[in-house]
Amino acid sequence: MKYDELLESGRIRKQKVSKAEIRQALERAERDLKTARMIMAVDWDWGFAVTYNAVLQASRAYMFAEGYRPASAEGHKNTFAFMRLAMGKDYEELITYFDRMRNKRNQAIYDVAGLITETEVRGLFSKATEFVKLIHGRLGRKI
Repeated sequence: MKYDELLESGRIRKQKVSKAEIRQALERAERDLKTARMIMAVDWDWGFAVTYNAVLQASRAYMFAEGYRPASAEGHKNTFAFMRLAMGKDYEELITYFDRMRNKRNQAIYDVAGLITETEVRGLFSKATEFVKLIHGRLGRKI
């Protein structure tokens, strides 16, 4: 099974998740994109953080639909490790990009104010919007 290594290392756990929880995570992703669009006009760092959260929530929705949850320690990192396997080679570059943005988001929120440029936040927003649509389409009847 493609998730065995993540399960054995304790990075993810198998868990039945309700359709309501899956829908809520996807709805959060869509809400975060709307919020990010407004915030980007005033604060690139926070616009970036909210956009990143949209990607995280869409990823969690997909993970939930597959019957998994990330471990609580390093949850974001484990979510993207899962998504790299779940989405396959065609999306490996995109998931790797989102994982790099995870690190950038941490720096922008916790370490260096003003780190994010307009180009970076707009680039992430564009990719995030397409990703949320992709996940929504893939989940289709599962939710």
